[in-house]
Amino acid sequence: MNRTTRDRDEEGRARNARPRDGLGRPLPHGAEGVARQPEGVVRTPDETVREAQRLLDAGMPFHAHEVFEDAWKSGPEAERDLWQGLAQLAVGLTHAARGNREGGARLLRRGADRLTSAQEGPGHEGPGHEGPGHEGPGHESAYGIDVGGIVAWARELADRIEAIGAEVDAAAEAPRLRRTGA
Repeated sequence: MNRTTRDRDEEGRARNARPRDGLGRPLPHGAEGVARQPEGVVRTPDETVREAQRLLDAGMPFHAHEVFEDAWKSGPEAERDLWQGLAQLAVGLTHAARGNREGGARLLRRGADRLTSAQEGPGHEGPGHEGPGHEGPGHESAYGIDVGGIVAWARELADRIEAIGAEVDAAAEAPRLRRTGA
């Protein structure tokens, strides 16, 4: 039997060393790919948002997802839903750009739901209790992130990709993470 050995990192964990395209798809060995995002980078929330927006604008939502993943793994528990929701939206856009409309729509909606949960925050008891003007993590103005606008974008894109049933242009569909002027 012909067995190939798996690519491994310094700790011995399986890692696929094949190059990847801008949407994170593996390319043949020896092909020129897009540089991967380093794992485990601890960034400030502002750096996270700026780097993720740069990657989204470049049509690389898979890589933006990795930036958001670093944020939820290294950040405070109270911010987990915010960063996980953004990561799910980036993966949803990745799937939609790869032509997986069902998976893309499902992840866009799941991310939108998680962001809505983050916006309400723990202990949210409805209108009048730390609503969208609250400046803390997980709320409408957290780090200038336009949570309400991103949720609306995700749900609209999910509906549209299910209706058209075709790949989307990741760069053209990239959301704006911050409100204008933020």
